Amino acid sequence: MSLSVTDTVLLSIALIDLAGIILWIGVCLHLAYTKMDLMLEHLKNCPAIMTRAPLRHGGPWGKLLLVGGISGIVTFPRFYLKRGEISSEDLANFPGPLKRKLVTLQWSVICLLLVMISFGATVKSGFL
Repeated sequence: MSLSVTDTVLLSIALIDLAGIILWIGVCLHLAYTKMDLMLEHLKNCPAIMTRAPLRHGGPWGKLLLVGGISGIVTFPRFYLKRGEISSEDLANFPGPLKRKLVTLQWSVICLLLVMISFGATVKSGFL
């Protein structure tokens, strides 16, 4: 049984997306195990972060959730600044290279999830 060109392309997209998500999880866990103390030290005056800080003791899943939360807060600070949940001084003093990594991680997972949702909706609709 051979696959058609369309099936081959769809399978390739699905496998690349899945590999990207697995790679994203690995990078997040690496940051969690190597840079968590640094991230929490720079954001110690932010209630939104400190309420999530106990997740660091929740094993790999807790660390993954905490890094995801921190990257979301660093990527979209205006939402949290309006509510007074983060300190603008802490955010300004956050290390630039680490901030860029977290923002890149956040946008990459948004793109990967959008590809996955679009792929699933296309297949489910029977369009292909």
